[in-house]
Amino acid sequence: MASRAQPRCASLCTIFSAILLTAYSFSFVSRLAAQTTPRPAPLRRAVIIDTDAGADDLMAIAFLLSRSDIRVEAITIVNGMSHVPAGGRNVLRLLALAGRNDIPVYLGRSTPLFGNQEFPAEWRAASDDLTGIDLPEAKRSAEQRDAADFLVKRLLDAAHPVQLLALGPLTNLAEVFSHTPRAARTGRQLVIHGGAVRVSGNLGDLGTFKTDNTSAEWNLFIDPGAAKIVFTAGAPIRLVPLDATQHVPIDMALLEQFKSRAGAPLAKFVAQMLAANRDQIRQGYYFAGDSLAAAALANPAVVSFRPLTIEISDKPDELGRTVEVNSRRFNAQVAIDADPLRFRDVFMTAFGVK
Repeated sequence: MASRAQPRCASLCTIFSAILLTAYSFSFVSRLAAQTTPRPAPLRRAVIIDTDAGADDLMAIAFLLSRSDIRVEAITIVNGMSHVPAGGRNVLRLLALAGRNDIPVYLGRSTPLFGNQEFPAEWRAASDDLTGIDLPEAKRSAEQRDAADFLVKRLLDAAHPVQLLALGPLTNLAEVFSHTPRAARTGRQLVIHGGAVRVSGNLGDLGTFKTDNTSAEWNLFIDPGAAKIVFTAGAPIRLVPLDATQHVPIDMALLEQFKSRAGAPLAKFVAQMLAANRDQIRQGYYFAGDSLAAAALANPAVVSFRPLTIEISDKPDELGRTVEVNSRRFNAQVAIDADPLRFRDVFMTAFGVK
C-alpha cells in the first residue's frame, strides 16, 4: 500500500507546486503592471473666474492655479476694487508668474449696470498699483472680445458645463443673464463671494467710507441691481457671505509659515500679499474672503451650506443688503459657517507650505 501511494503523492505535490508557482507569477506580473502602467489623470473641473482683481482675489486665483484638480479656463474682469484695465493687467501679470499664458482674460464694462457706487479711491489705487508686489510684466494683452460676449457664448455650451466663481460685483453676470436668461441655468454651479445674511455688513470697516448702511457688503453694494438680477435668474448659486468669512481669520502664524516655507512662485506671491497686510493681520482684522470662496469651490467641506431664499434690497438705507426671506422656494445654498482649520489645510496644501 505504501509503495503504491508514493508516486501518487509525488504527482499531486508536483501539480500543487505548479499551481502555486502559476498563482505567484500571475500576482507578480499584476503588481509589476500596476507599478509600470500609468494611472489615468484625475478629472479636472473647468472653472471661469469673474474678479475685480483686489488683493484677496489675486490670492484666490493663485490658489486655484495651484490645484491639480482645477482647470482655470478663463478669467473675466469686473469693475470693483480695481479699475477694469488695471485689474486685467494685474491678472495677466499673475498668470505670467504662474506660467499660464494659455488662460485668456476678458475685460468687462467699466461702470455698474445700476447706480454709481464705487470703492474708496485710495483702495482702488492700491489695487491698481500693487505697490511692493513683485510680478513680471505681461507680454500679452486681454482678449478683444468683452467679458459678457465671452460668458454668454461659453455658458450656452451646455455640452461642456463649467463652474463659475464670482469674486467681485455681479455686473458681468447680470449683463449676461438679463440678455440671455438661459445662460444662468447651464453652468454646474455659481459660487459667489458677497453679502452679509445674519451678520452686519462691512461698508464701514476701517473707517474709510462714511455711511449709515450697516447691513450691506461691498461686492453686492457696488451694483445691487446686478445682484438682484443674478439672484432671480435661476442659477445654481452657492453664496459665501461674511457670515462664513468672519469665522476664518488670517493670523500671523499663517503669514510666517508662508514667508518661511514658500518655494513656488505663486506661494511666494501669496507671502508678499499677506506681508503687505501685516498690520491688519496683527490687529485681527484680516479674514479669508475671496480665498474662502475659492476653497469652498474646490472643497465644499470647508464651509457649512444651508438652503435659503435671498433677496437683494434696493432701499436707500440698506442698498445691496442680502435679505433672508421666509420661503421654501430656495434660490441659494448659503455658507453660514466655516471650518478655519480645514480651510488652512486646504489652502496651504495647494501651495506646498505645510
